[in-house]
Order: sequence, then C-alpha cells, then structure tokens
Amino acid sequence: MRRIKIKGIYRHFKGDYYLVEELGKDSETCEDCVIYRKLYEDGALWVRPLSSFLAEVDHKKYPNAKQKYKFELQNVKSKANHN
Repeated sequence: MRRIKIKGIYRHFKGDYYLVEELGKDSETCEDCVIYRKLYEDGALWVRPLSSFLAEVDHKKYPNAKQKYKFELQNVKSKANHN
C-alpha cells in the first residue's frame, strides 16, 4: 500500500506540484483526508480524501496521462551545499 509523505512534494498527473501539509479527518464522515498546498499562484490549501489522493489515474478518461497515480511523490534534491 502506498503511504503519504508529510512535507513531500507531489506532482499531479496534469502537471502541477503540491506540498502535503498534513493528514486529517473529515468532521462529518471521519474519512481520512490529505491537506495539501498548491505550489503555484496563491498557494491555497486544499483537502481531498486520502483514497482519492492515492488513486490511480483513470486512463480511459485521460488516455495520454503518463503517470500511474493521480499524485506521485517527487524526489526533490537541495541545491545547497551542506557542509
């Protein structure tokens, strides 16, 4: 099973990047949710059910999508010289 990395940067299959801030629960349904921030424009916070965040791309609806999953963790390396 895939796991969410808190403070990880994820790429949405349509191309934009997001920072996972935290996991939470929906107050009405107690469903696990991902709280994530857009890394473009206004940097707004978004909430999505964990099951949706971890889901595979619907390749019938999006046949040209290159990613397997809707959101995929990116390996972002620091440019700083750590001495």
